[in-house]
Amino acid sequence: MKWLEATVKSSSAELDGLCAKLESLGVEGLCIEDEQDFRRFLEQNQQYWDYVDSELEQKYTGLSQVRFYLQDDADGLARLKELETALGQPLSFRRVADEDWENSWKQYYAPIPIGKRLMVVPAWLDPELEGRLPLRLDPGLTFGTGSHATTRMCLELLDALDPRGWRVLDLGCGSGILGIGALLLGAGEVVACDIDPNARQAAEHNAQLSGVAGPGFRFYAGDVLADEGLRRTLGEGYDLVLANIVADVIESLSAFVRRFLRPDGLFLCSGVIDHRAEGLEQILKANGLRILKHLHEEEWHAYLCAF
Repeated sequence: MKWLEATVKSSSAELDGLCAKLESLGVEGLCIEDEQDFRRFLEQNQQYWDYVDSELEQKYTGLSQVRFYLQDDADGLARLKELETALGQPLSFRRVADEDWENSWKQYYAPIPIGKRLMVVPAWLDPELEGRLPLRLDPGLTFGTGSHATTRMCLELLDALDPRGWRVLDLGCGSGILGIGALLLGAGEVVACDIDPNARQAAEHNAQLSGVAGPGFRFYAGDVLADEGLRRTLGEGYDLVLANIVADVIESLSAFVRRFLRPDGLFLCSGVIDHRAEGLEQILKANGLRILKHLHEEEWHAYLCAF
């Protein structure tokens, strides 16, 4: 089916009124894009990242608009004219098909070989694996697709280990990609945790895609920094703790990560941008961690550590 994607420009101050008027005119499925909402979201959640992509910021700069869809036929075109008259302002539109918005994003994903043994594979592709283990993901669900430098470096460091039979704790698991990678490489158990409860669906779905779902892959939702009860629930004696998060969280986590680990366990962390790297390294060392390996790709850093 083909559609008309209509866009109505506005200002942040008038956006609510515009939406109310469109709804009163019978328009449903409004998609609202507003710079102030974007900035407010960043400010309220800044503890979860050190960096926001410049292209994303540029996209929202000065943006305040509403989008909606009508069928691309004579009735849809007539409806557009009616709405323009009722609103007293022009509507821009473009023609799209179902597959344009449902599947066009898939063209940006391709298989990613990592290290010597792994290959991150988008769920809808069936590439030549060249002897690698397929880590199959649905990239549309949540953060962690293998395309970001921090995730690639974590998987590369993980691929260089021999985690057969290990117990692994994946903190800030997102899509579950790191824990799933550990299971593919032979880990005996992965416990995944994320502050976003919606990550459960993504992580468990991706574990199924990769053939590692089951009792050996468990998920918990919560804030491991703030919730002592959650930390007790997660337990101890892990061979490896994974944390691909941000520098602030890693700094705090490094103060008590030892309690999760067996005496010779490893701590693998990433999500550290250039200007935070030196300070983080000092804090890791101050908390008793030795940096065994350090990878630097693009503007990001990853560390494999031990006590």
